[in-house]
Amino acid sequence: MDLLRPYLLPITHNLPTPITTLGHTLLTPSCYNQLILQLDLHGPCLSLAISKTLGLGIITLSSIVKVPQILNLLSSHSAAGVSLLSYLLETASYIVTLIYSARQKFPFTAYGETALIALQNTVICALVLGYESGKGWASLFVAGVAAGVYLLQDEGVVDMKMLGWMQAGAGVVGVVSKVPQIWVNWKEGGTGVLSAFTVFTYLAGSLSRIFTTLQEVDDKIILYGFIAGFALNAVLAAQMVYYWRSPATAKHTKGSGEKPKEIAMGSSTGTSSKAKGPSTRRRG
Repeated sequence: MDLLRPYLLPITHNLPTPITTLGHTLLTPSCYNQLILQLDLHGPCLSLAISKTLGLGIITLSSIVKVPQILNLLSSHSAAGVSLLSYLLETASYIVTLIYSARQKFPFTAYGETALIALQNTVICALVLGYESGKGWASLFVAGVAAGVYLLQDEGVVDMKMLGWMQAGAGVVGVVSKVPQIWVNWKEGGTGVLSAFTVFTYLAGSLSRIFTTLQEVDDKIILYGFIAGFALNAVLAAQMVYYWRSPATAKHTKGSGEKPKEIAMGSSTGTSSKAKGPSTRRRG
């Protein structure tokens, strides 16, 4: 860095005003001065910069993390292998965490992905409900989500003490939400139309979020939730690898024309196989 500093300093001292303003906002003026103007890449400011970069990366990636899953559902016209209960629990957890973090005025880089993922989860839940129970239930669910968000952000309805207790519960619910999907994968002997991109992106994101939480948020409840979530995301990723080269089954075949069967919450569409070995096709 010492060799490059004479060449880089004229650039860092003449950055456009919008970039300078953004740098001050994300890094604080003192860290911006150390890292950008002095090019001193050491100490706590470097950890903060890494955390902010990871946070922005997570938020950016979260805008599309569930899109492959949504496309899988739309293209197959089936919710085979997707646990509705798992997504319902995760959606509730993310909504509470979003409102809690916003009302606590945490840095947006520490929780911004929860809004984007909660929105995509709502779409997934609506699609699964639509395939399983009809469009009426899907519409009712979306209306319920909107009402829940409105009530949670109103301090006159839910004060911070109550919201704090709800966040503690949301952390547990968020972790438990992975269990139904793990169970469905094991019971079906496959992962159905579950998206590999979503699973592995979640695994990387949960690991990164542990680091950003340690750096930016002094809240043990949120931290422990991310640690436990990472452990269960690792189990899902391991299942995805194990079933990756499994042969296709008729109920998972794209364009098969088979009408999806109605199922109970927490299980996948169709009649489950008793075999625990691989039984699903390769997905993207």
